[in-house]
Amino acid sequence: MTSSTAIFWPVLAQVLLTYVVYAIMSSRRIGAVKAGTARPSDFKVPSIEPEPSATAARNVTNQFELPVLFFAACLSLFVTGGAGIAAVIVAWAFVLARVAHAWVHLTSNRIRNRRMLFILGLLVNFVQWLLLAIHIA
Repeated sequence: MTSSTAIFWPVLAQVLLTYVVYAIMSSRRIGAVKAGTARPSDFKVPSIEPEPSATAARNVTNQFELPVLFFAACLSLFVTGGAGIAAVIVAWAFVLARVAHAWVHLTSNRIRNRRMLFILGLLVNFVQWLLLAIHIA
């Protein structure tokens, strides 16, 4: 495996995180229906679904916000030949920040911790884009 293709391991890890969050959301929704705290029709409008599944649904949405910039940066680094060891390390740092963010969001949901982890991921992603800019300059 060359260092340039190594950039795809954190990409795959981020994709896996998205699937895991989807599974958690589905499990929570099914659990709410079985427990009688929700009806299947409650999921037509997310604002009326139970908090545990609504939180998971919001986290699914989160997986298609900032990570889009992550995917674009990784692909851009790969295509331009800039996916060296620094880029791979930074990509893994992003994924770790996103996993921690999802963990907090899906468990304690402490806003302060969640915000800190979001900002960390945002800054790491900014570094990815700086690496790309430096590479193509």
